[in-house]
Amino acid sequence: MGVQSLAVACGALALCLALTTATNPGFVVRITQAGLDYAHQHGIAILEKELAQLKLPDISGDTRVLRVGKVHYELSRLRLRDFHLPYSRITPVSNVGLQVSISNAFAELDGDWRVKLFFVRDHGSFNLKVENVYIKISLRLGSDTTGKPTISTSDCSASISKVRVLFSGKLGWLYNLFHKTIESRLRKILEVKVCDSVAKSVNKELQTYIQTLPVTAKIDNKTGIDYSLVAPPRATAQSLDADLKGEFYSLAKRFTVPFSPLPLAFPSDHERMVYFGASSYFFNTAGIAYQKAGALVFEITEAMIPKEAGFRLDTSVFSAFIPQLEEMYPNMPMKFRLSAPTAPFLTIGPGGISFQPIVDAQAYAILPNSSLVPLFLLSLTGNVSAVINERSGRIVGSLDVGRIRISLKDSAVGTFQVRMMQSIMNVFTSSTLLPRVNARLHEGFPLPLLDRIQLSNVLVKFHQNFLLLGADVHFQPLV
Repeated sequence: MGVQSLAVACGALALCLALTTATNPGFVVRITQAGLDYAHQHGIAILEKELAQLKLPDISGDTRVLRVGKVHYELSRLRLRDFHLPYSRITPVSNVGLQVSISNAFAELDGDWRVKLFFVRDHGSFNLKVENVYIKISLRLGSDTTGKPTISTSDCSASISKVRVLFSGKLGWLYNLFHKTIESRLRKILEVKVCDSVAKSVNKELQTYIQTLPVTAKIDNKTGIDYSLVAPPRATAQSLDADLKGEFYSLAKRFTVPFSPLPLAFPSDHERMVYFGASSYFFNTAGIAYQKAGALVFEITEAMIPKEAGFRLDTSVFSAFIPQLEEMYPNMPMKFRLSAPTAPFLTIGPGGISFQPIVDAQAYAILPNSSLVPLFLLSLTGNVSAVINERSGRIVGSLDVGRIRISLKDSAVGTFQVRMMQSIMNVFTSSTLLPRVNARLHEGFPLPLLDRIQLSNVLVKFHQNFLLLGADVHFQPLV
């Protein structure tokens, strides 16, 4: 009894450890039945070409024909004219993979025959029609050590219910007397060769193609995205799902994300061929990566102030708020350095994306020798909303900032009322900072797409903790 209790306790502990160490994805890709059907069309077209190039071996043997005697025959130069797969379907099988079923396929081939009966020899040609071919293919999905997806044939069966051979030549009638023997041999050879060709096509074409899914996507000279699989792709009754790490990283400095991805309650939408779920974790690691890379630092100088703003960036302007500034640094040019002391952290909900980034604004006076003297440090914050869309296979967006709140963090020129600087800070953010950030967001971040894939009919929806992008797919074959 004690041993049984110990075993149960160990099992429960192992289960708890497995659950607590499970990795939630930061990014999810779902291929619906419509997407699988579209991919299946292109895959069947490739398989047809592969099957039409089947190389069949020469066949020879001896058989005894009633009232004729022993006959030696040879079939050579077997040439497939075509192989058609008119009816097929692909089905995701839960916890197994994908299953492809092909029915009523047919093919036609021809070749040469030779026959020897006693001292008589003859030769000619023959035509073979193969009908009612049924092929069942099971595909296993996995991932390699780099996090790329893999696919292989776990099972294949082919059955041919009808084979008809027609021989021509002087002794063609003789062949027709034992055509069942020939048909049986050809049927067995074709059934094996078909599955060999399927395995070859999956390995040569399909496996090679899905390996084009990017594991990492370099965005610029500062950051990249890790799109490696955190688990093998899994099939459900209605779709094929791939859980990706979905994490930004800094090219200059690797870092550990101080929080984990939350579980995504993926909706049961199936209107589009493919869906992308980008979690709040995905976007928040972007903020960390850019902050670690030093990319969230912006300088504002006199040349950046729009003429319509109506002021110059110098101490004479700011002395209206800080009287002692004119005494300490009279009529000197100034500059501001804006930086993020911490990475911005956003939230995603049904209403959209929102966050309240904190920006430090350090003011400097520029001395005649071009050296900088720190004057004061402001903290800026405000409500920021985002608009997200897709363009050319990339997530693009833009930000809009509400009213900015200002507080004084440090000052080398005494205390002053920061509310008087509200309008100036609004100009800095709306005319200088925001356009630079939006220009980067306009360039976008690449989605994890296979080669030669274009998206269309895109929809964008917001859910709790993630953004959902749905789209139809167009594949561009190589010319």
